[in-house]
Amino acid sequence: MDTKFQTLQIGFTDKCYQEFEDTEENKLTYTTIFKEYLSLVEKYIEEQLLERIPKLSMSAFMTVLKYHKDEVSDDIFEMLLTFMDLLAFKEMFLDYRAEKEGRGLD
Repeated sequence: MDTKFQTLQIGFTDKCYQEFEDTEENKLTYTTIFKEYLSLVEKYIEEQLLERIPKLSMSAFMTVLKYHKDEVSDDIFEMLLTFMDLLAFKEMFLDYRAEKEGRGLD
């Protein structure tokens, strides 16, 4: 997770985190934000991987990743999990919101 990716992810999270609330109910806007995030991050990851592996298939990569998750660092796997799981994605935003509000950065 290079600096450019972290900047991309933090920028997006910072832009949208106030939409998320720690409630049982999920708003429809979560899905819209989730899809936008997926598009943004998938594009970035695919571009980076294609620079290194020109004939890469992203769908094949994701399939292989599922079977080798024990070989991926926990931080990276957690981040990749947010691509497939709306609840994990929501939790990422709630954690970010709690951190920002806990430090009085709002």
